Amino acid sequence: MFQGETAITIDDKGRMAVPTAFRDQVARDHGNRLVITYNPFDGGSLWIFPYEAWEPLRDHVNRLPKVKTANRLMQFKVVGAATVVELDGNGRITLPKSMREAIDIERKAVLLGMGDKFELWSEKAHTAQVRAVLSDEDLTDDLLDLPL
Repeated sequence: MFQGETAITIDDKGRMAVPTAFRDQVARDHGNRLVITYNPFDGGSLWIFPYEAWEPLRDHVNRLPKVKTANRLMQFKVVGAATVVELDGNGRITLPKSMREAIDIERKAVLLGMGDKFELWSEKAHTAQVRAVLSDEDLTDDLLDLPL
């Protein structure tokens, strides 16, 4: 399980170091293989999955009926853009330039451990998410049942 927030610096070649706390887990449990794709719900972030967690999602998304626009967009963003990467000897992965540009990541980013995957946010989009607050209209029954 991945959790926690880490400030990340992207180097001039588009590489980012996977935080040490996660590096051993990715190597040991996931064979150093990760998949990077767009987050279809939040424009300023990427999803980064361990390969074996990615496969069932990929297959599920590909089975969606292609006659619906939302399904095609999900297939485009999630499956069509997916890139398999491996950690190098220094524990880094290379982020595709097209993805960095699309979500406006230059040098500063934030990596969030989200349980079964990571989310990589541009610094600006992450700050906007942190500053967002839920209103009463946002509170669904699921949220009202949280033991907070």
